[in-house]
Amino acid sequence: MTAAPALPHRQPTLLAVAWPLMAELILGFGVGFVGMWLVSQTSDTASAAFGLANHVQGAFFLLFRIISMGVGVVVTQNLGANNRPEANRTALASLGASTWLGLGTAVLLFSATDVLLRAMQASSDVAALARPYLQLLALALFLDAFNASMAAVMRAHLRTRETMFNILSMHALHIALCFPLMRGWGPIPPLGMVGFAIALAISRAWGLGVHIWLWRVSLQLLPTWHDFTRIKMATLRSSLAIGLPGAAEAIAYRVAVLSSVTVVSGMGTIALATQGYAMQIMNVIVLSTVALGFAGEILVGHLVGAGQLRQTLHLVRKTLLWGLGISFSVALITALTAPWTLRLFTHDPAIIQSASILLWITVLLEPGRTCNIVIITALRAAGDAKFPVMAGATSMLIVMGGGAWFFGVYLGWGLVGVWIAYTLDEWVRGSMMALRWFRLGWLRHAARVRREAQSAA
Repeated sequence: MTAAPALPHRQPTLLAVAWPLMAELILGFGVGFVGMWLVSQTSDTASAAFGLANHVQGAFFLLFRIISMGVGVVVTQNLGANNRPEANRTALASLGASTWLGLGTAVLLFSATDVLLRAMQASSDVAALARPYLQLLALALFLDAFNASMAAVMRAHLRTRETMFNILSMHALHIALCFPLMRGWGPIPPLGMVGFAIALAISRAWGLGVHIWLWRVSLQLLPTWHDFTRIKMATLRSSLAIGLPGAAEAIAYRVAVLSSVTVVSGMGTIALATQGYAMQIMNVIVLSTVALGFAGEILVGHLVGAGQLRQTLHLVRKTLLWGLGISFSVALITALTAPWTLRLFTHDPAIIQSASILLWITVLLEPGRTCNIVIITALRAAGDAKFPVMAGATSMLIVMGGGAWFFGVYLGWGLVGVWIAYTLDEWVRGSMMALRWFRLGWLRHAARVRREAQSAA
């Protein structure tokens, strides 16, 4: 495993790439937090509907990772190998794929809303609130397909700050529109969750316009109408080889989560609201780990494309240590402050007590999740995209999905049992990913990626 010649440009530090991503994620979380807070002022039933609908939205958004995940990795690898023309072709090809994937997703969500809500055992009062919200989210999802792929290309070019400012402006616009649309202002009647969805669609349209401008100014990429309407399979083949397994792993995770939420939904509206509040606060803990994981993925792609494999090992080890320390500390603080932060959403003492217990379980869960996020993104950037889904899908579906029913319903442990299943799954998968990385199972894939990038160049 010899070192290759240095990259043609100075490699940025992990922190330099991670902090703009962290800023994006914090404001993205802030939007969800504000939405949950505004909805919670209505009732716990509205909060349950909002949380349930957001799980469905998250599941559909993962489909866009098929394109954005693969394109981002392939662009970083080609840039690392000094093959800018192929990186540009891959970037432009992502637009046509995003159009048709986004359109198909929007139509499916709009037409199958009732089927999804019935499958998730939503009660009639919860379904009545979630239905119009989900149908309006279809338009926002269509626009998000473009934002996901275009942002991935910008980050692959190490334009993380420009991307951050666009995402920040998009989320800021969403928050600014939420208050008048959700609570009413002047001639605008209070629209509740529907107002949140309308604000989301408007902000996503803004983000798409800024992304097109950034591509022209920062990357000198000039998309045409044909780029948005044609699917260029020959160019996208390498991206799909990474994106499909990566998305399959994410989809398997989301399916397992949705099955666990279905179990919780069967426990009643109060349990579903408690789950939603705890999940909303738990997102604070995940932000730093996800930012470090995405930053590591970008840098690993560049290093693998340049053949710098020893530096890749060092980078992932450093990212993992940072992630473990930060996630554990934030999880501990979040659990300690839960009795106060939960009062932002509810004053029901039973819900607060139950959600606080769930957040203490999260302190044990987070180290396993950190190994998953950091190492899976590194494996994918190194070209080892199939192992995470092959190794992890079984644990997700059996340990998380099946475990939620076994511990929560069969043993009668309720929400605590569901979150124990979450914790066991993260640790099982995290252990498998760590063994794969540190035993160098990814090395032959990285060598193949380097050869292919050199050959294309």
